Amino acid sequence: MPERGRQHHGDDALSAQDNYRDRHNTRDHYERSRSTGRSHEERGRGSAGDRRPKPDRYKETPAFIEHHQAPSTLPREMSMNQSGEVYNESRHRPALFNIRYIPTSRGLCQLMEIFVNLLIIICAGIPYSNNGGYRDLASLGGVYAYHFGGANAFTGADADRVKELDRLFHQLKRPPYIFTMACAGCVMVYASVMLGLGVFRVPYRLPPVLLVEALLNFLIGLGYIPALAFYFIKLQETYNNSICKDREQMYKSKGHKGFECQFHGADIAGGLFAVVAVFVFIFGAVLAVRAFRKVRELKSHQRNENNI
Repeated sequence: MPERGRQHHGDDALSAQDNYRDRHNTRDHYERSRSTGRSHEERGRGSAGDRRPKPDRYKETPAFIEHHQAPSTLPREMSMNQSGEVYNESRHRPALFNIRYIPTSRGLCQLMEIFVNLLIIICAGIPYSNNGGYRDLASLGGVYAYHFGGANAFTGADADRVKELDRLFHQLKRPPYIFTMACAGCVMVYASVMLGLGVFRVPYRLPPVLLVEALLNFLIGLGYIPALAFYFIKLQETYNNSICKDREQMYKSKGHKGFECQFHGADIAGGLFAVVAVFVFIFGAVLAVRAFRKVRELKSHQRNENNI
């Protein structure tokens, strides 16, 4: 009995010790889990605290961007609008000049007018500047008398007479050539001015200029006909003059050629170029009328687009 009671008391002590250990472990586990829960909660709060300002910053960011970027985007949009307006204005605004006008039909016709009148001036200037008088080189003696003397040379009174006839003949023939060069020069200046107006688009801005050009071209083209007739009539009068006849006879007596009283190559060429100029200027008048119609239709079309 005492041993059984002692054994029972020992078992009770062991069970009490085990219960105390279990309670202590349970309390430690509870405190550990509680501290772990607090740390997780504080960590969650910390992460939540870090997470809350971020939406606030993102919410404030658009206002910050609008406050700071509005002045930069507005001038950019204004510059784009202004550039678009400038592009539209430059697209609808006609250019000051157009070099491509020269290879057009009207430009080429005006160049032909200038070129033909230049050729007329050259054909009239050659006989005007050619004195072609007799040079009495044989009277110098020596080698000159040997080469230029003989039966073909004028001597003494005959040489003086030939020189006088040459001077009178050249004075007689100059007026038709002066008249020809003056008229052709004026017409060439007119054609050059019309070409310059076409390059600078004046007929497009002022279409009545085309009508004036057409009228002037037509009058000039018709004016070449009486001018050409006057030119050949005056030359024929010069060649029929007694001065030219006496000069021709004296040169023929010595066997010299090229002093005949008849039309020369430069005279005929000048007349042919004048005939070409008649057709060129009349054709230019037709082109000017056609250009006036085209410009008027184009302007009416643009006016209708602007009204729409």
